[in-house]
Amino acid sequence: MSDLKPALEAVLMVVDEPATEEHLARILDHPARAVADALRELADEYTVQGRGFELRLVAGGWRFYSRPEHAAAVERFVLDGQQARLTQAALETLAVVAYRQPVSRSRVSAVRGVNCDGVLRTLLQRGLVEEAGTEPETGAILYTTTNHFLERMGLRGLDELPELAPFLPEADAVEAETAEGVPSFDPDAPEPDAGPFGDLAGDPDEEPADAGARHGGHAPGA
Repeated sequence: MSDLKPALEAVLMVVDEPATEEHLARILDHPARAVADALRELADEYTVQGRGFELRLVAGGWRFYSRPEHAAAVERFVLDGQQARLTQAALETLAVVAYRQPVSRSRVSAVRGVNCDGVLRTLLQRGLVEEAGTEPETGAILYTTTNHFLERMGLRGLDELPELAPFLPEADAVEAETAEGVPSFDPDAPEPDAGPFGDLAGDPDEEPADAGARHGGHAPGA
């Protein structure tokens, strides 16, 4: 075990995506159980020592992340002179795919009420969504989120997506808007909640860019 932990640290410093325990065990020629135990021990050690980074299990694998309490410092460094957040349109489209997947392009557009072709292309280019077969009835391409999406959101799996209920309007408000035909505008009303992906929201006028700020920290090299 004495040489296993340093080897794991060295490998995890250069990974481009979360590394699975099985992969690490194979390349380091150690039993998978020993690797799993060493990873968890390292994660605990970093927490006890109060290090500025943590070792986290995300999207089925392990990777170093900066700790949430240092997010402001890391964000200033990473985003200095560049835009790195998604537009509101991209966030809304990503949310539809995340919660309705697998879902077709036309269904996403129907839910949002606008054409989403361009935004979906952006999300595909960013690696946040991917094609996942076709719809049997129509032959339309279906889209799902990727492991890269889970990594950016700091999730182990889709079952960790936040509940939508807190972000939905009250029933009486929906009924009132439906009865009037158009929603009322209150100049003194607060800005609407950005929803479950609010952390990644940028200025509405920004060009789409990579979702650089993860939930709870940044990974090296991102």
